[in-house]
Formats: sequence, C-alpha cells, structure tokens
Amino acid sequence: MNNQSIARRGLMFVLSSPSGAGKTTISRRLLSRDANLTMSVSVTTRPPRPSEVDGRDYIFLTEEAFARLVREGALLEHARVFDHHYGTPRAPIEEALAAGRDILFDIDWQGTQQLKQNARSDLVATFILPPSTAELERRLLARAQDSPLVVQRRMARAADEMSHWPEYDYIIINDEVERAVAGVGAILQAERLRRERQTGLSEFVRSLRGTD
Repeated sequence: MNNQSIARRGLMFVLSSPSGAGKTTISRRLLSRDANLTMSVSVTTRPPRPSEVDGRDYIFLTEEAFARLVREGALLEHARVFDHHYGTPRAPIEEALAAGRDILFDIDWQGTQQLKQNARSDLVATFILPPSTAELERRLLARAQDSPLVVQRRMARAADEMSHWPEYDYIIINDEVERAVAGVGAILQAERLRRERQTGLSEFVRSLRGTD
C-alpha cells in the first residue's frame, strides 16, 4: 500500500498573484499533469470574454443572483474586483474535499483571507511574485487582453496585492515558468502527505501492527 491508497481529505490549494505574474499559466500546467486536481469554478457578475464558457470558466450571474447567494451563506468567499463580484460556491467544494479530491483556487488575497476564516485546516495558500515590476508590465502588455488604461489600473493594484505576501504559506518567484511549476507542484505533493490530512492512517497503522 502507498500513500495514494490511504484515505485522505482533499485540500484547497490557493494560487494568488497580481495580474500578469503567471498564476493562470502555472494553474493550467498543474491541472494538465495532476488528475486529482480540479479547478474551482467561481461565480461572477462580470460579462464573459469571447473564449469563456459558462459553467467551465466561470458561472456568470446577475447582480441579484449573486447577492442572493451571499445572503444565503452559499459562498465560501466573495470579493469585488474591478467593478465586478466574484465568489466560490460552498457545496461543491465541501463535497470534493470529503471525497479526497484537491481543488485549485485562482483568487486574490481578500478571498484567501475569507477561506482562512472559514476553512483554515483545509487551506494551502501560495503567492506568485513576478521577478520585477518591469517584467510584470511587459507581460500585461504582451497578452493584449486589456486596454492601456486597464493595464495601468492593474499595475497600480499590483503594488497593494504584493504587500500581502506575508499572509501566505508559500512564496514562488516566477522568473521561469517551468521552475515555478515545479516549485508549486512540490508544495502540493508535500501538503498531501500531512499526517492530519491522511484520514485513513490510523486504520492502516492498526493493520500493520496486527491490531483491531
């Protein structure tokens, strides 16, 4: 028997960073290489981008529907970012964790703080930093997703976001994508082996000792 066959509670694996630091690229590579890791699908009030699919990338809601979820306590975390609301539905996350599946979160420091308050023992929080502010701006401009005005807003916001790095469990500087992916993957594997997450260990050790 190996660790993978011992019953285990899943974990919530958070990646945060300022826009352009590379967390989306890192997330996609992790997901493509790890069958037990799935992406949390957030609800949002912002309109979908041309390539986005409702229910896959986000669950797109009206302001009224989002407010109802907040009132009902149906969100693990929620925040307002650039004039739109984002949040994480509670029920599918709790179901996945109980089944031993790990959930990847692409959320900001505000959402991470709320997850800490609601489920600290299930949370592993990692912050991705760019190698420099000049490189961060270059990446934002190169992806050509936003207008120059929005890029400047994101750069202004980045300074505040990066000030929250001490609130995270791990820090990765994304100067080279594959090295950053390897570092994040190592964190994930180590956290899966934490004694308290391996809920089947007591039974396994009893079987090794030949006791009931």
